[in-house]
Amino acid sequence: MAEPQLLNVALYRKDLPDHACPWGLKALRLLQKQQIPFEDHRLTSDAEVQAFKALHQVATTPQIFSNGSRIGGYSDLAALLQVKPEAGDISYTPVVAVFATALLVDLATGGGVMGFMGFALALLAMLKLMDVPAFASSFLKYDLLGQRLPLYARLYPGLELLVALGFLSGQAPAATGILSLLLGIAGMISVYKAVFIDKLALNCACVGGNSRTPLGVVSFAENLMMAGMGGALLLSIPAMG
Repeated sequence: MAEPQLLNVALYRKDLPDHACPWGLKALRLLQKQQIPFEDHRLTSDAEVQAFKALHQVATTPQIFSNGSRIGGYSDLAALLQVKPEAGDISYTPVVAVFATALLVDLATGGGVMGFMGFALALLAMLKLMDVPAFASSFLKYDLLGQRLPLYARLYPGLELLVALGFLSGQAPAATGILSLLLGIAGMISVYKAVFIDKLALNCACVGGNSRTPLGVVSFAENLMMAGMGGALLLSIPAMG
């Protein structure tokens, strides 16, 4: 049942030519179902989306306002209206495919743990490189460093590929270890804040910008493995010498 204070409601949602935000559509349907009059403001370009986020200091869309005060996103609206939110369309298939393929290739080549991580990161980097703008758009919704340095989001797939090549080739172990450790730690902090503190319902950019894999424990574990492997590689350098 709609709350009486929901007046002059405005919904701001991303509706790009090739991609309508599913959470924006859920918010729209919820407002319609609850028979709450609202203004539907569609953000139809990446520039418009980024300008809106900067103006209101938010990391994601959609955003709902009532009488000029921000309610929040779809989940916040559902909580305010005391209704059960729709379940998101999720799929762990890309993650399973990547790590299963990496494991099989590693077993075939005898690369060990380092080889497995190298193959897995190379496959993940490839998926990101297939559509860098889409990856960056998804990544910037939750990555703290990317939000401060947007160029980092576009460079990330290449940096991840460099780490993968370092693991597989054994070249430049110090640089590979440091880069892997830094990327992993930065990723863990961002995922932890987004999922466990801010309670954001987002898709993970780890398997590309158009994935339906939810940001959560899997994403945190991936970054933890990257940080752990980077640290292990750095500790092994004296033994190599």
